[in-house]
Amino acid sequence: MRTVRLAGGVALITAIATGCGAMDVSPAADPAKAPLPSDPTMMEFVDPARVDGIDTRTISGTTGTRIHVTYPSLPEAPALTDRLREEVTRQVRAFTGEREETGPTREFNVEWQITALSSDMVGVRLRSGEYGGLNWRNSTRTLWYHQSGKRPLGSAGLLRDREALSTLAGMVKRRLAPRSPQVNVRAIAPTEAMFDSIAFNRHGDLVVEFDDGQVGPVWLGRVAVAVPREEADPLLSTAGRHARLATEEAPRRAWDGPPMRAFAEAPPKAFSNEHGSVDCTRVKCVALTFNDGPGRYTDDVLDVLARHGARATFFALGANAAAQPGSLRRMRDDGHLVANHSWSHRNLSSLGTPTLSEQLSRTQSAVASVAGQVPTLMRPPYGSMGPEVSRVAEKLGLSVVKWNVDTRDLVERDSRAIERRAIDGAAPGAIILMHDVYRPTLDALPGVLTELGKQGYVFVTVPELDGLDAMEPGQTYYAGRTVSPGTEPGMSGTRRTTHSTMSAIH
Repeated sequence: MRTVRLAGGVALITAIATGCGAMDVSPAADPAKAPLPSDPTMMEFVDPARVDGIDTRTISGTTGTRIHVTYPSLPEAPALTDRLREEVTRQVRAFTGEREETGPTREFNVEWQITALSSDMVGVRLRSGEYGGLNWRNSTRTLWYHQSGKRPLGSAGLLRDREALSTLAGMVKRRLAPRSPQVNVRAIAPTEAMFDSIAFNRHGDLVVEFDDGQVGPVWLGRVAVAVPREEADPLLSTAGRHARLATEEAPRRAWDGPPMRAFAEAPPKAFSNEHGSVDCTRVKCVALTFNDGPGRYTDDVLDVLARHGARATFFALGANAAAQPGSLRRMRDDGHLVANHSWSHRNLSSLGTPTLSEQLSRTQSAVASVAGQVPTLMRPPYGSMGPEVSRVAEKLGLSVVKWNVDTRDLVERDSRAIERRAIDGAAPGAIILMHDVYRPTLDALPGVLTELGKQGYVFVTVPELDGLDAMEPGQTYYAGRTVSPGTEPGMSGTRRTTHSTMSAIH
């Protein structure tokens, strides 16, 4: 892959992809012959795996609400990374501040795309979603970084001045007015808050996105307008022109996550290359499992595991796997097992079947494309299950893996407390829940491995636990066979199973 880098600039490997703000697009066999999009508000997204040095950062929590936020860290644009962190932190605080003490569990999720990238310009689109028990509501905000100015810009910074913003607002109103009687054009004001998500399509037309419910009822979904290039160009600032060029110079190629690799036959099911090297009927085995990666600390976690000769099961998010494929390949090569944790950490039990299927199948494709293996295990975000999750998992050939030892590293920032929970909860056949995206987990891991190693434990992948060799798709597993009955799943300790039940719970 060819990398273009100018002094102090952001690296760009020359394969930028087309994504869609309104619908997904399947990859075309021949990029040059890909059909032109019928919707001019479709925008360019960069394949994150082709961005040099990128990693992902995570904010999550489950106290009263379900929160999972990811955003990119771009080493050549640290000021943009800082601005993205400030923005998602602001959104999380606003969401938690609105939390009601009663009612359904609410959910907040942020994922991201890179809208354009060149040696001097990068744009990141944050797509936030909020669920309050009735419907899912999306909002977008696109932030830009102009290398020459060394500072991040809001979307309004792509425009020349406030007069240009007012002119753009008028153009948008005229285009929206005849489209739907439900769109309230009077709500459109020439403010930076209203025009906080601006980017360009592949032809250089300027695309303005509005949040769900911002200019009409929430059920309308995404409302966006494309202003033709010849009309928008006079409104652009210097940064805006650079942003347009960064988008237009991208090769035209449809992209919907990593493309499935071309295999001579069906790719193999995911397995540990050390599977069978340990007999868990004769020695004490425990399975460390890590959620939400790969991320900022994943490679460090892999280093620690390697030093201790330990293996683990990694439940990867598809979006993160797409951004950091090298980490997945290392997991595979080091004898670990890569599994499915959905694409963007949505609560699967609240989703309709098509969206639920997409969350899991996109991750299957992402892992297979970079690791050459198709996952056979999945873990639902938040551990949230329902009959439809089991049915879709079974259809995709996925066994569901939960846990029976929770280190609470999702909310705990004391590494010693995390270490203590893992050690105290360990027993033969235990499945221990951890996350490879947090520093306290990384700090706790050496102590866990050292102490349990002294106690005679061997660290294996989940299917190697005694009693779990023949895991069945669609069934849920909390632990391998154990001699400590009576503990409820999700708490420290393990749960008695036999070969006949294999801890299978729908």
